[in-house]
Amino acid sequence: MIKIGDFSRICRVPVSALRYYAELGLLPPAHVDRSTGYRYYTIEQLPRVHRILALRDLGLSLAQIGRMLRDDLPAEEIRGMLRLRQAELQQRVEEEQARLASVEARLRQIEQEGRMSSYDIVLKEIEPQLVAGIRAVIPTYGAIGGLFNELYAYLGQHGAGGLAVGIDHNTEYMERDPEMEAVVYLEAPVPEGGRVKVHTLPGGLVASTIHKGPYEGFSDAYAALMAWAPTSGYVFAGPGRELYLHMGATPDEHITEIQFPVQRAS
Repeated sequence: MIKIGDFSRICRVPVSALRYYAELGLLPPAHVDRSTGYRYYTIEQLPRVHRILALRDLGLSLAQIGRMLRDDLPAEEIRGMLRLRQAELQQRVEEEQARLASVEARLRQIEQEGRMSSYDIVLKEIEPQLVAGIRAVIPTYGAIGGLFNELYAYLGQHGAGGLAVGIDHNTEYMERDPEMEAVVYLEAPVPEGGRVKVHTLPGGLVASTIHKGPYEGFSDAYAALMAWAPTSGYVFAGPGRELYLHMGATPDEHITEIQFPVQRAS
């Protein structure tokens, strides 16, 4: 029999951890002296300690380890637990690779421009959103304001209205006759009528940046997104969206979020 302190030194596990493993039933002492409460272990218990440590190195929880130490646990369940852990680690690796790509892109940007861009690009998941919209070819991008006037006038008849969003359905910049869609977020469906259609914008992963100032300055925000994409590990996967978050008292106070759906580059 080996005292708990000596066993701790042999297996390189703190006494506190051995006591905790015992409380969880992972590694009960081979013997506990009834009069003194001293705990004793045996050399034969070392393989079990090493198994616990090895499984902890894989990132498994103590609850999972306890299940895996059961003699009657089916091999298929063990494989399933390890495959799940493998998937979790793979996702973490991919997230860290994407973060590394973002750092590298920011470094290149600073090297080229000598400063940090005022536009920070972030990735985020968005939920699907019910909207009412009017999609049309208009003379210029700025003419989307007329679509919003028509849309809000229609929604007002039904007591509806919400955040305004412009969607660019063009595959490239159009000097004239761009195909645009003015949409408004809805809390509940409204009847369709005339050019107004009701549908759901898909959710998913988007690259997003914030522009503060006049709408005429959007080109800088779009340029920042275009520069970010090639080195980010992502590609654009849908039309861009302009979320008009705040209409300031002056154009300099306007706040707009620009989003692009993205997916991992193959």
